[in-house]
Amino acid sequence: MLYTDSVNDGYAHNGANDQHELEAHFPSEPSEPSHRDWYEQIDQLEAIDIEEIVKLQADEGGETTTHPVHLTDFFEGLAQLATMGVVEVTDIVEAIHREVILRPLGRFNENQLNNWQRSITGRLYGTIRQVMITVGDNLGSVLRVYKKIVNRKTVQPLPDSLKKLVNVLNGVMGDHLVNNQNALAIPMVLYDKEGNAQRSGLSGRVVILCHGLCMSHLSWQSKKGNDLSEAISISQPDTTVLMLDYNTGRRISRNGRQLSKFLQGLVDDNPNISQIDLVGHSMGGLVARSALFYGEQDHFEWVKRVGNLITLGSPHHGAVLERIGNYVQEIIAKLPFAGSLAKLGEMRSAGIIDLRHGSILDADWKTLDQRSVLPQDFRHPTKLPSGIKTYFVASALVETHFDSKMTNMLGDGLVSVASALGEDDVEHALFVPEGHKAMFYSVSHMNLIHSRRVREQVVEWLLDNGHSDYTGKPRIYSYPRSLGLLL
Repeated sequence: MLYTDSVNDGYAHNGANDQHELEAHFPSEPSEPSHRDWYEQIDQLEAIDIEEIVKLQADEGGETTTHPVHLTDFFEGLAQLATMGVVEVTDIVEAIHREVILRPLGRFNENQLNNWQRSITGRLYGTIRQVMITVGDNLGSVLRVYKKIVNRKTVQPLPDSLKKLVNVLNGVMGDHLVNNQNALAIPMVLYDKEGNAQRSGLSGRVVILCHGLCMSHLSWQSKKGNDLSEAISISQPDTTVLMLDYNTGRRISRNGRQLSKFLQGLVDDNPNISQIDLVGHSMGGLVARSALFYGEQDHFEWVKRVGNLITLGSPHHGAVLERIGNYVQEIIAKLPFAGSLAKLGEMRSAGIIDLRHGSILDADWKTLDQRSVLPQDFRHPTKLPSGIKTYFVASALVETHFDSKMTNMLGDGLVSVASALGEDDVEHALFVPEGHKAMFYSVSHMNLIHSRRVREQVVEWLLDNGHSDYTGKPRIYSYPRSLGLLL
C-alpha cells in the first residue's frame, strides 16, 4: 500500500507538488510538528523488542552443524527462508520506490540517497525488515527447541527428493544460508555407495567423487545401477568409493580449504589409507583443485597420498553462462528505473559468481568490496600440483568431430571445450599432456556423470593409475556410434 500510493503521488502531481513530495521525504527543516510526530512514532516502532513478547530463544553457542540435514532442519530452514525472501523483496521494492520518486526530479544522487534512510519512508522500510527478521528467528527458535527435546536419533532423515531440493537451494543461495545460520545450509559430508554417511574405518585406496553446482552425492547414483561408483568397485574390488556432499553456493576457495582440512582429518583418523583419487564433475573439479592448492600450501600429509585428479566438464577458465548473466546484470543496473532490478542478480550465490572465471583462490575475491571476482586478466594463476596425474574430460553436444569456434564455445551446453580442457587462457593454461585429455561428442554437461563412454574412460585411467607413458600420445576422441574409444 505504501509503495502504490507513493508511486501514484510521484506521477499524479504537477512540478510544484513533486517538489512538495520530495520535501516531505527529505525535510530541510524537520521542525514541523507533523514531522516530529511521525519520527516519534517510528522511533517507538523501532524500540519494540519482540523478543520480550516471544521468549523462545535457544542457546546455540555459535556451533557449526556437521550432521546431514534432517526433516526438522528442513522445516526450520524453510521458516527462516520465507522471512529472508520477504526481506529481500522489501529491499527491491524500496529501491524501486526510491528511484521512481527521486530520478524524475533529478535528485537521484548520493546525498539524497543517504537522506532517504533517515526519512519517514526509509525508516518504515527498515522497521518492516526488522520485524520480519525477528519473526523468522523466533519461528526457527521454536523448531530448534523441538530438536533439542526430541532425540536426534529419532529425527526422520530427509527423503531423497527433498535432499535434492535442499542441494539446489544451497547452490542458488548457499552463502546466504550460511551467513544467516539457516538450518538448510548443508555441511561437508562423505557418503558411501549405499548413501550412508561414512563412519567406518578406511584403508587402502580411496576414490572420492565430488559433485557439481546444485547437485548432491545422490547425483552420482543411477536407477539402472550402472553408475560410476559401481563401475569403479567392480573393476577394483579393493578400492573404497566415497561421494562428497557440500554446499555449492559457498565460495569455491572456502569449500577447497574446508575439503583440504576435511581430508587431512580423514587421513589422521585412518592412517592406513594408501592412496586418494579425486574425481570432480563441473564445480567439483574446481573444489578438488582448490583443496590440492591449499593442502600443498599448508603442507598437509593427505596431498602426498593423492594419485590421480580427474575432472569432468569443469570450467577451469570459467563458464560462459555466468559471464553472460553478469553482463546482462551490469546493463540492467545502468537502465533508469530498472537499475534496482539488478539486485535480483546479486542474490545468486558466491559459488555461481566464482564460476565466471573459474576462480579457486581467496585472492580472487577477498580484496573486493562487492560480491564479485577479479576480472579474467587479474585473477591469480593456479598451477596444477606436482606429482599428481591429472586428466581432463570435455564434451560437446554435436555428434561428430566438427572443429569450429561455435562448437568449441557451445561445448557441452554450459562449459566450453577449451575451458574444460584448461586451454582457454594462455596465462592460466593448465599444462596437461594431450594423452590425458578426452573429448566426448554427443554428451551434455549433466550427462557426463552417467555416460557409459565417460564412465569407461574414467575406470581405465584409474586402473592404469599413472603407469602408462602418455607422452607424445594424441588426445582421446569418442563418438556416440563408435564401438570403442578412438585413440
